[in-house]
Amino acid sequence: MSKDKILMKILSGVNDANIRFQDLRNFILQYGFSERIRGDHYIFTKENVFDIINLQPLKDGKAKPYQVKQVRKLFLKYKFHLNEEDYE
Repeated sequence: MSKDKILMKILSGVNDANIRFQDLRNFILQYGFSERIRGDHYIFTKENVFDIINLQPLKDGKAKPYQVKQVRKLFLKYKFHLNEEDYE
């Protein structure tokens, strides 16, 4: 899924239960986050961002809806979606 399409899906908040885990993971990595994997926990950090993103995939390959909501809140808080040209 394209970066713009997944961004719109995350920010809209109406499809939280229908976002694939790998799409969400790749999306976060495109914004310069570092990833550490511990078991089924994918932990994302970024310099100058004080919040940590901790994701676990569901058995069907989708992201957990409450974790998509956490990613949305983080992106809105730090306004990553407004400074996209800094991450390409």
